[in-house]
Amino acid sequence: MNPTPDGGNDPAGQRKDDGTEKKPRFGLVVILAVLLFMVVGSLWNSAKYPVKSLGDIKQMIRDGQVERVDITGEKVRVQLTMPEGETTPERFSASYGGGDAARRGLTDQLDEMGFANYHVDTTADIFSGMFILWLVPLIIIGLLFWFMMKRMGPPQGVMNFGKSKAKIYAEKEVHVTFGDVAGVPEAVEEVREIVEFLREPKKFQALGARIPKGVLFLGAPGTGKTLLARAVAGEAAVPFFSLSGSDFVEMFVGVGASRVRDLFRQAEAQSPCLVFIDELDALGKTRGSSPISNDEREQTLNALLVEMDGFDANNGVIIIAATNRPEILDPALLRPGRFDRQIVVDRPDVVGRRHILDVHARKVKLEPAVDLDLIAKRTPGFSGADLANVINEAALLAARRDKTAVTMKELEEAIDRVMTGLERHRRGMNEREKEIVAAHETGHAIVGYFSPGTDPVHRISIIPRGVSTGGHTLFLPEEERSLYTRDDLVARMTALLGGRAAERVVYDHLSTGASNDLEVASRIARHMITRYGMSEQVGPVSLESEQSQYLRDPFSQPAKAYSDATQKLVDAEVREAISECEARAIEILREHRPKLDHIRAILMDKEVIEREEFELLMSEGLHEPTPEEVAA
Repeated sequence: MNPTPDGGNDPAGQRKDDGTEKKPRFGLVVILAVLLFMVVGSLWNSAKYPVKSLGDIKQMIRDGQVERVDITGEKVRVQLTMPEGETTPERFSASYGGGDAARRGLTDQLDEMGFANYHVDTTADIFSGMFILWLVPLIIIGLLFWFMMKRMGPPQGVMNFGKSKAKIYAEKEVHVTFGDVAGVPEAVEEVREIVEFLREPKKFQALGARIPKGVLFLGAPGTGKTLLARAVAGEAAVPFFSLSGSDFVEMFVGVGASRVRDLFRQAEAQSPCLVFIDELDALGKTRGSSPISNDEREQTLNALLVEMDGFDANNGVIIIAATNRPEILDPALLRPGRFDRQIVVDRPDVVGRRHILDVHARKVKLEPAVDLDLIAKRTPGFSGADLANVINEAALLAARRDKTAVTMKELEEAIDRVMTGLERHRRGMNEREKEIVAAHETGHAIVGYFSPGTDPVHRISIIPRGVSTGGHTLFLPEEERSLYTRDDLVARMTALLGGRAAERVVYDHLSTGASNDLEVASRIARHMITRYGMSEQVGPVSLESEQSQYLRDPFSQPAKAYSDATQKLVDAEVREAISECEARAIEILREHRPKLDHIRAILMDKEVIEREEFELLMSEGLHEPTPEEVAA
């Protein structure tokens, strides 16, 4: 049986296979049935009593054709005398206006004509008027309101606004284990003891150990925080409550706090269990950080703080939350006794990426020549979600090309798609623009080649990709790096400005294609001066540390961390650093102008130059390499 949100079971099977409840569809059917009944009743009544004029009815009475007259409400209904041999009498109706005066006038006329077989029903006026004017609109409005409440989904109805919206997965419904989690071995080791506690709580309780009440997963989007939480529930074989931080907050004040209390009540009834709150920052943002009053969110956060501090640490309920914005969380959430443990789920290194590729490649048919080690090296900075997308995109490309297995070509193209977007072969780039882009990208590559500390060139392309990318030069690191020296940063800035420098050297003008290069180079230069203390004039100080509060709270206005004179000095230092790097790039390209022209011409013809061909061109002269030389 499936557990329901109130802690019971679902014997009627009102839950889908994915754990969500089926929304009832009979509300609309009831409304349509009532309207259909009213229409059919009206049509049936019209068919049973065809309409005549009141004058025709009176003439039938004078002619002696009428056997019986019924006066009800605003209608006069007559039944004609049946001729011999007929079994069904004819009936007609007419409107006489209604009201006491009109009714008395009609009965007086019948008396004058000597017709006595008539019947007057005065209660029909009251009932029909009340039914039409009051009951029918009230019934329709009530049905519409009831249908709207049903459409709001679980929990059903107005009286259930305060119920938790958590999706509950039974032990057998969570099929994720630690075998499905790769690339974050440290985080997996940290949560293994939570699994052991949920399996054997008495072992910890016998020693007086207290398991953490809450575990907070920190990491960039797509690194596997939700997957890791599901794996903990799957390994421990316990019920799993899953919801988002935004599920608590509603437009009605007090609803969020009520849902928090209801969630903990359900969790304690299902213990031992796991409660996973995704995107905790939607609920746990620092209180008082916004000038716009939001009492509902703050009351909900207060309720969460009280519940986490109040329930027994050894009752078998563990709260796991995830966020990619820990800097805006309320400090009260992070103190001991609430989220006792914070686990960083970071982007994987090259070994972790290799393991992640193995996990996602299980269900994909790969060609034997596929080298996943090379794919792992080609994807620095990719998250687990990015790598899963690469494998899926490669499989889609292979299927589109009617291949029986995924090859390296599809994987390489999938990486380019994820990094820079789709190819746009039909983009309207004329020959002149194509020449400028070729010079620009060749300038990046040559300047990077002659700048020690820059990563090796992996590919040069002038195929438009994405929204505004006319081409790209891909630098691929030989190994993972987390620290950079001043010379490394200067070399990277110089390579970034190589495209702009090539336009100056070849065409003696500038284009808009270097806008993003300038933006990145300026950011690096400013960080070198204000954050890393790599400026002799400004000195070894960090000018951005005082601004971190502003980054956490954009509405606050902290005091400026440095004077206007220092700001002018920083601006001058940034400008000088960028100018020096650009001058160095121009010097390199002028010195190697023949190589620049030759490689630019080859790039114009082929559109893509790979690493082996580029290095051969740079090291062995100006001739175009043969296919045998490139293969070697």
